Amino acid sequence: MKMAFVMAAAIAALSAQTALAQDVAAGEQSFKKCLPCHAIGDGAKNKVGPVLNGIDGRHSGSVADYSYSDANKNSGITWDETQFLDYIKDPRAKIKNTKMIFPGIKNETEAKNLWAYLKQFGADGKPK
Repeated sequence: MKMAFVMAAAIAALSAQTALAQDVAAGEQSFKKCLPCHAIGDGAKNKVGPVLNGIDGRHSGSVADYSYSDANKNSGITWDETQFLDYIKDPRAKIKNTKMIFPGIKNETEAKNLWAYLKQFGADGKPK
């Protein structure tokens, strides 16, 4: 009985890791929608939009050498999953007068996958 429990726990842990990997992979695919304006990873540079390295826990409007709108700088947002999911479905509704022109990602699963992809990068662009 104890062995069956250990096996079940191991399978559950492996399944959770696989699901997470699939979410990150799907998020990487979704990031292609963001790629024309944003960069992420080692060596990323600001484009039309700021780099997204280290977004988890970062204050909105705080990437060095990027010219944010006053609305973004003064939004008071600290990025986490909840803030991101609310923002990405309709950026202009979340931050009035933002410079970001993007229709949003309405599908919650896709948005969560995108967040899983983004949050894995530290401020230095390397995976955490």
